[in-house]
Amino acid sequence: MGGKTDILDSLTLELRRGTIVLSVLSQLDTPKYGYALVQSMEKRGAGIEPGTLYPLLRRLEKQGLLVSEWETESAKPRKYYRRTPFGDGIYLRLREQWEQLVQNMEQLLKEGVQHEKTI
Repeated sequence: MGGKTDILDSLTLELRRGTIVLSVLSQLDTPKYGYALVQSMEKRGAGIEPGTLYPLLRRLEKQGLLVSEWETESAKPRKYYRRTPFGDGIYLRLREQWEQLVQNMEQLLKEGVQHEKTI
């Protein structure tokens, strides 16, 4: 029985990996530091491990989608990330792609259910 669980877990992880960039970009219209982003996403059911998030933030910054700034006025300095104008445009395009993908998947799944009923 563990085999089915392992396969399902693996496939679920693949689905989530495909949405991580869009999920992170969706949260960075205002500046957030890494741990606050982890908490925000966790609260919304889209948890992300810090070991996954921080390399992703650095990559998105190198691609010009994010910019970071250190806030050093508090006792604990924090690096805040936010989308750049270029990142805003990419985010909007990815969001449009996601919405189209969701519509397509809903149609495919609906057709699959209808096909199952006729068998």
